[in-house]
Amino acid sequence: MSGGAQPSDAAAFASALVPLPVILPLCAAGLKLAIGARLGRVQRFISAAVLLTVLIVSLVLLIAADRHGPQVMYAGGWPPPVGIVLVADRLSALMLVISSAVTLCVLIYSVGQGMADNDEATPLSVFHPSYLVLVAGVSDTFLAGDLFNLYVGFEIMLTASYVLLTIGGTIARIRAGATYAVVSLLSSVLFMAAVGMVYAATGTVTMAELPARLDELPQGVGSVIQIALLGVFGIKAAVFPLAAWLPDSYPTAPAPVTAVFAGLLTKVGVYAILRTQTLLFPGDRIGDVLMAVALLSLIVGILGAVAQTDLKRLLSFTLVSHMGYMVFGIALASHDGIAGAVFYVAHHITVQTTLFLVAGLVERRSGTTDLQSLGGLATLSPLLAVIFFIPAMNLAGIPPLSGFLGKLGLLRAGVDEGGVLTYVLVAGGTVTSLLTLYALVKAWNLAFWRAATPEMCAVGTVLDTAEGDSPEEDGDGDGGGDGDGAVGGGSGGGGTADDGSGTGRGSGGPAETPATDWDGVGPGRKETVLAGRRVTATFGGQEITTSSTLPTSMTGATIGLVVFGIAFTVLAGPLFGLTDRAAGELIARTPYVEAVMKS
Repeated sequence: MSGGAQPSDAAAFASALVPLPVILPLCAAGLKLAIGARLGRVQRFISAAVLLTVLIVSLVLLIAADRHGPQVMYAGGWPPPVGIVLVADRLSALMLVISSAVTLCVLIYSVGQGMADNDEATPLSVFHPSYLVLVAGVSDTFLAGDLFNLYVGFEIMLTASYVLLTIGGTIARIRAGATYAVVSLLSSVLFMAAVGMVYAATGTVTMAELPARLDELPQGVGSVIQIALLGVFGIKAAVFPLAAWLPDSYPTAPAPVTAVFAGLLTKVGVYAILRTQTLLFPGDRIGDVLMAVALLSLIVGILGAVAQTDLKRLLSFTLVSHMGYMVFGIALASHDGIAGAVFYVAHHITVQTTLFLVAGLVERRSGTTDLQSLGGLATLSPLLAVIFFIPAMNLAGIPPLSGFLGKLGLLRAGVDEGGVLTYVLVAGGTVTSLLTLYALVKAWNLAFWRAATPEMCAVGTVLDTAEGDSPEEDGDGDGGGDGDGAVGGGSGGGGTADDGSGTGRGSGGPAETPATDWDGVGPGRKETVLAGRRVTATFGGQEITTSSTLPTSMTGATIGLVVFGIAFTVLAGPLFGLTDRAAGELIARTPYVEAVMKS
């Protein structure tokens, strides 16, 4: 084989791999649904093996896209505009690698938390198939080469997310899931309308064909299409003022679900904005609007975080806030701004996911994420303190971590661009970083640094009570309920203290007293006792099994993501080089267009 033929052969091999990140999870989900609730270990192995394979394929695609340009696959051999086209360029391949690594770690974490298919609250085999379908939808979104397939990818992802968000069936989760579903369905309708507008105006939805045709449209028509697409993706990315649904939706879900939603799904919206703004609407025609949105997201989000007393809600508001950094880079529309946005997206997916997994470990150790009820975790669990502190400082932007490097790149790009609004955004970004540090240090002081309460030192089963069933309302002063209610065992807490196997008993496990009736309904009442306190398990609450020794797989997966985040700092030079080349490819547009239309 000649040396000149090798790149072509390598590119052809990589192109054949492009659909695998979508096909493999879907096939595995179908297989796992056929297996049902049986063969739990086999199901876990299938999920882990598929996600590991997707990660390897994504790395191959990233190397091929960086060396040989965008890798293209025509479904069924039909070229556009007739067929479906999947494209892996530097940006989409990088997003695939990050998302694959994150979803694999979250899956391992979820197994340790007792979210396997034999949980009491999820007797059917639903979590693993839904999770794999979610991964397939995310991959399809990153690889989509036309707007309609991008819409399909979002719908695959959202369909799975409806199941995952309400898994366990508690009142809080169903209420939050209903809000999420309404917002998502509304955005889907708007997205479909926007796709229809694009097709009516241009006669195609293939993104490689759209740049030339959109340039021929009257400016007013192009602006309407641009605003319509930005509105849809802004809802999905949860940027201000379209983010009101997020803080109440994500924290109610189990920790693994919340982590992958907060870390990854919002970045899918940012990816869509980044892709369409650079490919379809180059320049800064509405750059000032995007800068205003970025500034408001930064300030409003971080002020909301500062005011929170619950760790999950605090992290949710910081998520809204830091979306502003990414939108800022996109709004600049410069090479350095786009490169900084790409780097920050990759960094933020990893760090935000890690922090929500740590929040799940805090809940597993203490039974709550309420900062007013926490304390002494640095003494009770030093390892937990370390794996919280590192990503927290990374998110806050402490040198020399990747959060600092990403923010510095974006702020320098803003200074180089100049302009009053840009300087205001630079100042806003700096203030936001300081307030992020303040919010996370406050969380550290309350949860880890101050002295532990006697309740914090006890282990067993406690309850995350529903709204209207707070400990203060039982009138007995013992911090618990009245002892009556149904079992709310679910995915978040169904598990032994040490291995998360789903038995529902913790170390030094609580006494369980079956009752003969439940408000006249029949047998099924259970009383849970912990450290002299009686807490109520209701349909609106969720049992959480606390443990002095955290499950190995949960801790190991979280540590893996912490190390992955640190790798962004160690390998910052090569990663910035990759994002710089990705930005150049995005701004040029020609490599993407030529790779798709070469047939």
